[in-house]
Amino acid sequence: MSRASLVELTNLCVICDGSRVLVQDKVGCGVVFPGGHVEPGESMLASVVREMREETGLTVEHPVLCGLKDWMREDGTRFIVALYRADRFSGTLQSSGEGRVFWIEREDFARLDTIWGMHEVLRICDGADYSEMFYSEEKEGWVLLG
Repeated sequence: MSRASLVELTNLCVICDGSRVLVQDKVGCGVVFPGGHVEPGESMLASVVREMREETGLTVEHPVLCGLKDWMREDGTRFIVALYRADRFSGTLQSSGEGRVFWIEREDFARLDTIWGMHEVLRICDGADYSEMFYSEEKEGWVLLG
C-alpha cells in the first residue's frame, strides 16, 4: 500500500514589532497573517522570505519555524501551512495586490474577526506549548497538538 499523498505546501509568518503584529486584509478572504505558496524547487525558508517581501515589502531576517497548520481537503489532498515567526526585518511596509497590510496591537488582534484559525496560529507562534494545529472533522474544529 502506497503512503504517498498529494500535498499543497504553503507558509505564513507572524511578523512582530514590539506589541504589534502585522496582518493582511487579503482580497476575497479576510484578515490573515501574510503568506503564500512554496514554489517547486524552493525551500520552505526561502519561500517565506520571498512571500513576505512580495506581500509586505519587508525582508524578514532569521524567521523561525514554530509549527504546522494542516487539514485534509474533500478531494483527499492535504494542505500544509508552515508557521513562521520573525521579529527582525528591514524595508518599507507596503501593501500588494494580495491585500492591504497593517500593524495591529496584540490586544486589538485578540478582538479582531479573522479567518479560519488565525488566533490559534498566534498561540503556536508565541509559545512552546503547541507545534501543530489540525482540523478535525470528528471534533468539528481545530485541535492544537504539541
